[in-house]
Order: sequence, then structure tokens, then C-alpha cells
Amino acid sequence: MGKKRKRTVSLAKREERLAYKLLIPSLIILLLIAIYPLGQVFYSSMTNRQFASGQETEFIGFENYRRLLSLRLQRLEPLRDENTGEVLRDGETNEVVRERPIDVLPREPIRYRELRQFSALGNRYVIGATDPDFIQSVVNTINFTVVSVFLELTLGLGIALAVHNHFKGRGLMRTSMLIPWAVITVVSARIWEWMFVSNRVGLFNTVLAAAGIGDGRMDFLSSGMSQMSAMIAVDVWKTTPFMALLLLAGLQTIPDELYEAAEIDGANKFRQFVSVTLPLLKPAMAVALIFRTLDALRVFDVFQVLLGQSRYSMASYNYYQLIGNRNMGLASAVGVIIFIIIFGFAIAYIKALGVDRDD
Repeated sequence: MGKKRKRTVSLAKREERLAYKLLIPSLIILLLIAIYPLGQVFYSSMTNRQFASGQETEFIGFENYRRLLSLRLQRLEPLRDENTGEVLRDGETNEVVRERPIDVLPREPIRYRELRQFSALGNRYVIGATDPDFIQSVVNTINFTVVSVFLELTLGLGIALAVHNHFKGRGLMRTSMLIPWAVITVVSARIWEWMFVSNRVGLFNTVLAAAGIGDGRMDFLSSGMSQMSAMIAVDVWKTTPFMALLLLAGLQTIPDELYEAAEIDGANKFRQFVSVTLPLLKPAMAVALIFRTLDALRVFDVFQVLLGQSRYSMASYNYYQLIGNRNMGLASAVGVIIFIIIFGFAIAYIKALGVDRDD
């Protein structure tokens, strides 16, 4: 028995060594095409390197990250009359006149600019940032990701459940639903840009005016709320079919016998959905959520085509810094931050949905 056990352990060790040897080519390729370029980006983010420039590169440590991420909260004090000491008020609105953000935010050793103002407990505060455009791009991207992925998951699940049923023309329906996803993103963005035109040339203004809503001059791409709604609408239209396709693949792995057993036990359709479909669909749902969330966090083309520099996503801001300002060091720091945020979302999904468990 002892010799047999030793032979088994020896065989297991040989197999383990063989597995490591077989992994060596893959590890070398991964090192060349992924780890080394990523390391270069990390290093470049700590320099003042300029893109397409002969300027000498200097190591500046975390200065790029400090410029991108530094925030400052400052209270705006009420202004008082120099003679009476009374609080000054606006003659028209009767609101308290307060300090201007530009007067209270620090300028040295690094300049802060106004990001946002808010009121709390009767006081007025201003949030200053050394790079408010980047902070706003992070907020834009996360808002876009959360809302668009939620809508795509909800609509995609509904579509997947519909086309999973047996009905005449199901094959044609499954094929046609992929058309929006097959359209190149830049092309679909241009199509939507035409539909969003702020006069009756645009489809939406034409339809709304015909329905008696508005005067046919709604500018969907001008204000903050309508801009974000437009971006989400374009993304949901294009990528919901992809979400539906992944969920449909998961639905087809669920045996029909489970539904038959649940029906015999007296479970209605809703109960079958909650007790059978959702638990068994969780792995496919996790894959779909991870894919779409990571893709949404890297959104570039829709923002770039429809909004340009009027509103940034993290990726379009990265493009602006690299191509527009030729600031490769700062752009690299933006890329590292995007990587960290995406990595954090992926880990959160894996932990929350239990994808890392074998049960």
C-alpha cells in the first residue's frame, strides 16, 4: 500500500510539472502582449511624456494622478456689509450673497476649479477639483453604465424569454433582433444624430410635433439630462440584442423537465420564473453583466460622435488628452484609472453573483 501511494503521489507531481511546462508558452505570450504594455502604461503615467514630441521625458511620480483626482470642499461664507455687518441679500431674489468659488478655492500650489455647488444644513458649499472635466467624465461614465446596463438586462431578459418560446417565425425573429448589434457603432451613432436634429428634419422632433408635443425644436443633445438620456438610448438600442443573445443561450441550457416538475407541484409561471429560471440563469446573467459593464465603462465612440468635447466619457477624455493635448503621461494616468475602475467592477460582480464558487 505504501509503495502504491508513493507511485500515485509521484505520478501527480509529474502531471503537475507537465501542466506548468505546457502553460509556459501561454504565459510568455501573455507577458509579451498584455503585462509588458500594461507596465509601460503604468510607467508612462508617472512621467510628463508628450505624444509625438521631442521633449525630454522626466519622471514626476504621482503628479498626474494628483492633477486628475484632487478634490477640495470649501464653504461659501455669506458676504456682509462693511459698515453694518448685516448679511447682504440679492435685491431681486432676496437670496444671501455669498463668496464666489473662484475667490475661495486654492490656486497654489495647484489650481482648483469649481466642479459643483450644493447646500447642506443651511450652508452653501463648493466642490473644487484640479481637473473637473475628468471627475465629471467619471461620473458620466458610471451613470451611463449603471442605467444602460440595467435597462439592457431587463429588456434583454424579456426578449430572451419571448424568443425562447416556440412560435411561428421564431428563427426569423432571432435573426432580425441582432440587426442593431451588427450595425457599426459609429454608423448607428450617426443615424441617431440625424434623428436627434433640433428641428423638424430630425425624426423625433417631427414625430413629437405631429403628436402636438413641443414646437419641433427640441435640442436633445444640448442640456445635461437630455444628453445623457440620448447616450443611454443609443446604447440600449444597439446592445440589448447582445444581452438577449447571451441570456437566450443560458435559457436553452435549462431542462424542460424542471418546468414540468414545477407545474406538477402547482407552481404558476411567475413562481417557475423565480424558483427555476432565475437561479439557473445566474451564471449566464453574470457573464452578460460582466461583458456589458466592462464594455460600457470603456464607452468612447457614442460620446465622441454625438457630443464631441461638450461632454466626456472617461475614454473620450483620454482620447482628448492624448490626441488633442498630446499629454501622453496624463493620458496614461487616465488609462490606469479606467483599468482600476473596470477591475473593481469585475471583482464586485464576481463576488456578488458567486461566479467564483463551484457549487
